[in-house]
Amino acid sequence: MRSLKVFSLFIIVAMILAACGGTGSTGGDTGTQKELKVAILAPLSGPVPTFGVSTRDGALLAIEEWNAKGGVLGYKIVPIVEDSQCTPEPAVNAMNKVVNQDGVKFVIGEVCSKATIPMTDIGTASKVIIVSGTSTAEAVTVDTNGNTKPYTFRACFIDAFQGLVGAKFATGTMGAKTAFILLDQANDYVKGLAEEFEKNFVAMGGTVVGKESYTAKDSDFSTILSKITEAKPDVVYLPDYYNIVNLVTKQAKEKGITTPFMGGDGWDSADLDLAAAEGGYFTNHYSPDDPRPEVVNFLAAYGAKYKDDAGNPKVPDALATLAYDATNMLFQGITEAGSVDDVDKVKTALENIKFNAVSGKITLDAKHNPIKAAAILKVTAEGVVFETSVAP
Repeated sequence: MRSLKVFSLFIIVAMILAACGGTGSTGGDTGTQKELKVAILAPLSGPVPTFGVSTRDGALLAIEEWNAKGGVLGYKIVPIVEDSQCTPEPAVNAMNKVVNQDGVKFVIGEVCSKATIPMTDIGTASKVIIVSGTSTAEAVTVDTNGNTKPYTFRACFIDAFQGLVGAKFATGTMGAKTAFILLDQANDYVKGLAEEFEKNFVAMGGTVVGKESYTAKDSDFSTILSKITEAKPDVVYLPDYYNIVNLVTKQAKEKGITTPFMGGDGWDSADLDLAAAEGGYFTNHYSPDDPRPEVVNFLAAYGAKYKDDAGNPKVPDALATLAYDATNMLFQGITEAGSVDDVDKVKTALENIKFNAVSGKITLDAKHNPIKAAAILKVTAEGVVFETSVAP
């Protein structure tokens, strides 16, 4: 009788464990629907927190929409959000945490190239797919030997294309014959854009009349601005993030400098100082004025989910848009691969993907970089407006 009771107890415990399920590399089983863990690594603190908030919100919206349709391949998507701070060490720590502790095989992020690049070493070694929405440096998807990193992808065009587009617009539409370039040599994103702009600007007949470096910790740019005043360039190229752009352009206005500034997608932020940057231009990945249904539908969904302090619908910036695109691209790749466990199948599916994203129709080249058009936006005192677009 005692042995029968023990056997019955064993059966009951076994049934309970079977009902609860386990937590493998892809996630767990709630008893009603299996779960797929997906990490979102974004700078929620540090130098560019608005970038992180936008990235997180864009990715979460995409996840919410997929879950509303039943998830991906029947799996409920469970987001794991980590603050990677746009800085290498915190980004590596966050990547190690989601891979080694949470068992994640799919990562959205990071925003900044200097943070994403060291993350890719972990991704390659652990066979973890990374899809960055906004890391534009070439080294994000290509190693030092020129080989494509097998498990790293992105939804944005690269610095080389931004630099080319910027130079074309400066020499063409703006009619600039001379340029002054400002850059942070320690920032891969800034350095890459500056080099590509200079190379293409000169190749198109322009002359660089000055080039000055600064650091991310600098707050007084008066010496550099005095050199700009003396050089009298037709355009000043400043391909940095909005926090630096705000400082430099405000001080330039205070010195009476009227030369238009130009930069890259790092300018795109709700915290960009419109009064300081007024008259400037920057290359970007999309414009909310685009009438394509992908854009219209995204604007409506994003505005319905996220509100500003006054309760008005938020307009998504490029960071939110590209995170949304990167997340959807990942899930479409998983769907086409037909597996959440076979990472190599997902990798192959992503390499061959054709995707109508909010930021444009995406196909990938051999280096896992999207081939799509770029937008040129102008900064006015009232806001940022669409100027034109340039196709590859």
